Amino acid sequence: MKVHRITSKLFILAALAVLSSCYYDSEEDLYPELGCSTDDMSYVNDILPIIDQNCMVCHSASANFGGVTLEGYDALKIWVDNGRFLGSIRRDPGFSPMPQGQPQILQCNIEKIESWINDGAPNN
Repeated sequence: MKVHRITSKLFILAALAVLSSCYYDSEEDLYPELGCSTDDMSYVNDILPIIDQNCMVCHSASANFGGVTLEGYDALKIWVDNGRFLGSIRRDPGFSPMPQGQPQILQCNIEKIESWINDGAPNN
């Protein structure tokens, strides 16, 4: 009887361990064939959502970590024009890697931002 209780408890513990384990899929792993369209990037429709999702927790006007505010087109454009924004998100040597302490943003999103910048970073 004692062996049965121990076996039952071990089975329950093993089941809980399996059921409570973490599971993580990245967008690139789930949808590898999507491709990355970087044509005609729009600040409002394409770039702003990427920045909101990846940058605003630290670089909104209220947070202003490191003295860097990316909230609003004019504030972002300062960092785009001096090259620090793209250098940081690409994690180029000599730049502070962003987002700090987090995985690099998706390569497709970096390519979208780079395309937008190469097109003159229009406020569209």
